[in-house]
Amino acid sequence: MAAASCSPTVFLLMVSGQIERAQFPEFDDLYCKYCFVYGSDWAPTSGLEEGISQITSKNRNARRDLVWNFPIDVTFKSTNPFGWPQIVISVYGPDLFGNDVVRGYGAVHVPFTPGRHERVLPMFVPESTSRLQKLTSWLTGRYPEFTDPKVVAQGEGREAAPFQ
Repeated sequence: MAAASCSPTVFLLMVSGQIERAQFPEFDDLYCKYCFVYGSDWAPTSGLEEGISQITSKNRNARRDLVWNFPIDVTFKSTNPFGWPQIVISVYGPDLFGNDVVRGYGAVHVPFTPGRHERVLPMFVPESTSRLQKLTSWLTGRYPEFTDPKVVAQGEGREAAPFQ
């Protein structure tokens, strides 16, 4: 009787960590959301692939950090490393009128190697493309934001815009 070959057909990626803190010098009372973007061969098997934190105020230390210590724990399975998961972070806070507006977007790939990793994400906000849109945004208090924050982790539409 021949022994059946027992080769693995999938591999697992376990992500366990936290969104510790942020620095937004001009803003306070912010919260963050996270979600994962991954390829078609990937599937979450346990944990949460998106979440929303509590609102935090600036710390009294010299750096004036916003501390969340927001836990992340998710496991993915895949047959192929193509489309390696990325985490997308969106930060929101109140404007002058008390409406929640985006204060920053950022994305980073989940580390490829096991162990403890610390990542610093540069954050950005989209800008209006014309002076009329900028004026309208300023008058209405509604600034540009993505309808789906996952677009931050995708490469489409990343062509450089000419400086004005």
